[in-house]
Amino acid sequence: MKLKQAVTGIAALACMTTAAHAQSAGSFYVTTGWFHLAPQSSSDPLKVTSIGGSPTNITEANTGASLSSADTIGFTAGYFITDHIATEFVIGYPPSFDLEGSGSLSQFGKLGQAKQWSPTLLFKYYFNAPTATFRPYLGVGVSRIWFTDEKITNGVFEANVLHGPTSVSTDSSWEPVFNAGFTYAFNQHWFAGVSVSYLPLSTTAKLSTAANTPVGTLNVQSQTKIKLNPIVTYVNIGYRF
Repeated sequence: MKLKQAVTGIAALACMTTAAHAQSAGSFYVTTGWFHLAPQSSSDPLKVTSIGGSPTNITEANTGASLSSADTIGFTAGYFITDHIATEFVIGYPPSFDLEGSGSLSQFGKLGQAKQWSPTLLFKYYFNAPTATFRPYLGVGVSRIWFTDEKITNGVFEANVLHGPTSVSTDSSWEPVFNAGFTYAFNQHWFAGVSVSYLPLSTTAKLSTAANTPVGTLNVQSQTKIKLNPIVTYVNIGYRF
C-alpha cells in the first residue's frame, strides 16, 4: 500500500512539474480562433480640398459614414519571458468592412468597402501561479494598421454625389492596443482563451474623382476622417509547448 501511494505521489508530482513547465518562463504557445471586430465608428463631414488642381475648402454638411462589424480567423504565437510576463504576436486574415452612409448619405446604404490589416505585438501580464488552471491577464501593445482594396461600390452614390468615377486611398498608422482576457487550461498543453482589445484608431479616406462638370471633366480631391475605435473580441484554442 505504501509503495502504491509513493508511486501515485511521484506521478502526480511529475504531472504538476510538467504543467508548471508548460506555463512558465521559456515556454512557447500558439492559438487560433475567431475575431469579431466591432467599430465604434463615426466620421467628419466630407470635405472637398481641390477642384481642377485649385485648392478649396468646401465642407459638405450633414454627410458622414460608419463602418460595419466584421469577423475573421486569427492566429497568435507567444513566448513566456517570465512566469507572469509573455510577449505575443497577433495576426488575422484581413476582414472586409462595409462603409455605410450616414446623415444625408444614409439613403445610399453601403457606399464602399475595404480590407484591414493589423498585425499586433502585445506584452501581457498573467495573474495566478503558472500551474493554475484559470489565468486572467492584462496586456498592452502596438498595432500597424493599413487598408487594401479600398473602393466605392455604390454607383448611384458615385454618380450623384461624387459626380464621376472615384478611387480611394487611406492612411496607414501605428496605434496602441489595450487588451484583457483569460486562459483556461485543460491539461499541460491544451487550453482555451477569451480576450477583448480596444484600439483608438482613426484614418483619413482620400477620394480622387474624375468629375463631370459643365466645363468638362475635372479632377476633384476630397477627404473625410473616419474614427473606427474598434472593440475586438477573440475566442480561441491554444497549445503550449
